[in-house]
Amino acid sequence: MSTSADAPSSSSPAEALAFSSGQIVQEFGYDDDVDLDLRDAIEDVLGDELEDEDCQEIVDGVIMWWREGEGDLTDAMVDTLTTLAAGAPVWVLTPKAGRDGHVAPADIQESAGTAGLRVMSTVSLAQDWTGTRLASRTN
Repeated sequence: MSTSADAPSSSSPAEALAFSSGQIVQEFGYDDDVDLDLRDAIEDVLGDELEDEDCQEIVDGVIMWWREGEGDLTDAMVDTLTTLAAGAPVWVLTPKAGRDGHVAPADIQESAGTAGLRVMSTVSLAQDWTGTRLASRTN
């Protein structure tokens, strides 16, 4: 018997992030190694472009591309909270295990806890990227 957990999914990786049309999503950590197809798919779902790190509007979610060795992950997580609406998710996108820049799940867990966030789920988003959904501890 098949369950939804092991049934093939017809949704796109962008849909796994659970954003919807009209939402404002801020992007941190953009670099030349990001998955452009995933970015385009997220923008298609939103119906608009991702906001950059300098956005001052209250946002409905954050995606943060993060690679090992980029600095202090806890500080970066705290920075994403500046304009984040209450209850909105922060998605930390990291290279998958075995890829350059991979971040250990324990490091994400520890940094999230220190930043006042908690790990909610982890999903495979693209060939080279994994997404970890964080939520504030007050949710």
